[in-house]
Amino acid sequence: MGDRTASDAGALLQVARRLADEVLFERALDADAAGVVPHDNLDRLRDAGFYGLWAPREVGGCGFDELERLAIIEALAGGCLTTAFVWAQHGGGSAAAARTPPGSLLHDRWARALATGESRSGVAFAHVLRPEPCLFAERSDDGWSLRGVAPFVTGWGHIDAVLTAAHTADRLVWMLIPATEATTLASRRLRLAAVDSSVTVELHFDGHMVGDDHVVEVIGYDEWLAGYRLGLRTNGALMLGVTSRALALLGPSPLDAELDAARRALHAAEVDDMPECRAQVGYVGIRATSALVSSVGGRAITLGHHGQRLAREALFLLVQGQTAEIRSGHLRRLGATDSNR
Repeated sequence: MGDRTASDAGALLQVARRLADEVLFERALDADAAGVVPHDNLDRLRDAGFYGLWAPREVGGCGFDELERLAIIEALAGGCLTTAFVWAQHGGGSAAAARTPPGSLLHDRWARALATGESRSGVAFAHVLRPEPCLFAERSDDGWSLRGVAPFVTGWGHIDAVLTAAHTADRLVWMLIPATEATTLASRRLRLAAVDSSVTVELHFDGHMVGDDHVVEVIGYDEWLAGYRLGLRTNGALMLGVTSRALALLGPSPLDAELDAARRALHAAEVDDMPECRAQVGYVGIRATSALVSSVGGRAITLGHHGQRLAREALFLLVQGQTAEIRSGHLRRLGATDSNR
């Protein structure tokens, strides 16, 4: 990584921290209650260049590495998790479009548009980790027919494309498709206890046709899972941001050192260590937000106080991006056993 990239990453991190403190945090309670994330919040992220975080410079992105992204994600999550969570879903589609061959429909339509934030994307693959597949792709003459359900798709109404994974008999088909409802594609909004304004929906596919020119790749499940495990670090950055904000409101405590240690461990973790590091970040987050509520007292559970918002968001992040290994780590730290294993 050259000095210019490092300098750009440092400068953008400072922009992220200012935006989080001066704009996003000030609006976070309103965004939490509004039912939809404010368009202006997302536009500010676009105008500052944050939608390019996952794309290379050749298509208009930042060209940052994973650790440079983590610090920025943490900073923005500490301002307003609802905004940061909707924005963070963009990374999967943007990176996928940038990987497609130049001259292909996907590359020409989406790579630069997503890298610049001119267009925005979400993801539909939380279901892939479920024991029983629920979204299937069947081969047709010139593409794939999708049938089933994608149970958690965030940012509906704010996104133009959605990176979608569906099961075949022995592989996963990854597609970048327009986020547009049709007779064969319908949404049902989910009501969430936290980040509800993210507008997270359940997508229902009923013979929805996707052409081959919208397919990013067809890959074996085990091969995909190996890559997915490498990405578990990113979701941890969201909890780091919520925890950092809670501790800033709480004031100096021994939890500050625990958070620093958890952050260092997460950033340095090898893939096999990642679930334990994620579980430790989650554990610190739950304790930090609970400590904030307790320190403030009854006022902290009114809707006008950040304490209850941050505590709900920490609970949400316990299960967002969770794997069986991370869940076991959480339950062990919380003094429980994993009845699902």
